[in-house]
Amino acid sequence: MNRFAPALLAVGVLWSSVSQALDLEQRRAEALLQQMCARCHAVGKTGTSRNELAPPFRTLGENKLYDPDFMERLQEGYSSIHRFMPTFRFGRDDAAAVVSYLRAIQELRKPK
Repeated sequence: MNRFAPALLAVGVLWSSVSQALDLEQRRAEALLQQMCARCHAVGKTGTSRNELAPPFRTLGENKLYDPDFMERLQEGYSSIHRFMPTFRFGRDDAAAVVSYLRAIQELRKPK
């Protein structure tokens, strides 16, 4: 069994990196968010937000991303109570891509 261990490990690493790769739609959404939101928010899996009041998108959490109305709010004009945040509107396909991307980059919650 020991002689197969390196091969199994390589297959496991390859499988996990492929499963975590972003698809074309998600990469398009990442580019959109980079253009629209990155002046304040960290939009990727790493990095800090330029504005300390703007949460990194990888920490949005399930309450927002699995809210059935979130995609609709993105289409109708998403805004915040933060007075400096502009209102953004996404078309249906872009809103779906953004939600998919945001779900893909979320950090795992640390157990309490």
